[in-house]
Amino acid sequence: MALNIVDRPSPNHDARDAAIDMLVLHYTGMKTADEALARLCDPAAKVSAHYTIDRDGCVYVHVPEERRAWHAGASVWKGKSGVNACSIGVELVNPGHEFGYIPFADDQIASLTELAQGILARHAIPARRVLAHSDVAPGRKTDPGELLPWKRLAENGIGLWPGISPHLSGEVDPRNADRVGGDFTGNLARFGYGVPPAADIPLETVVAAFQRHFRPSRIDGVADAECGAILADLLAG
Repeated sequence: MALNIVDRPSPNHDARDAAIDMLVLHYTGMKTADEALARLCDPAAKVSAHYTIDRDGCVYVHVPEERRAWHAGASVWKGKSGVNACSIGVELVNPGHEFGYIPFADDQIASLTELAQGILARHAIPARRVLAHSDVAPGRKTDPGELLPWKRLAENGIGLWPGISPHLSGEVDPRNADRVGGDFTGNLARFGYGVPPAADIPLETVVAAFQRHFRPSRIDGVADAECGAILADLLAG
């Protein structure tokens, strides 16, 4: 597939001070693509991303990968704050939960797959560091949300999914939760999430972020046995 690439430069970027080892996916969360593109390229907004993918699959390039785009804001992963420094940010045009969340378009996901595979080929980004904006900023964000086909992405070598991703095989086994340990909060922190008391955020909010990414069938903020088994499988990978 040949990507339809359009240059749409943003002035909102600066020099990196860390190596690239993370890919963060977002939705635009605005009513239209034009509104989102305008904001990402507005110097007064002080936000940007490296890429935006429209619903027809068109890929807009805003910031060179070697520069730090301003896409994640206040964020933390693996105890380190400010993930903009080490990440590439990709926005997907979608009105989001505030303006009528809708499934992502097939052309959009096809372009994301091709773009992300190229990013992963260019940079040393482990599968477990392909993340949602809501993973690194669960207290503020819910994007790209539960409708992003994370499983399909993992099938194409982009990120983790239990039973599909590298080193993970078979169905989720509830016994895995006991194998890794019953401390779900501690295991969330081991995986990378900021959790209380280190993070000033309710645990239920962090659990809901985990569910949006890895158990989207039920997002209730309750760390049940299925969540424990899924997390254990991810940690084992």
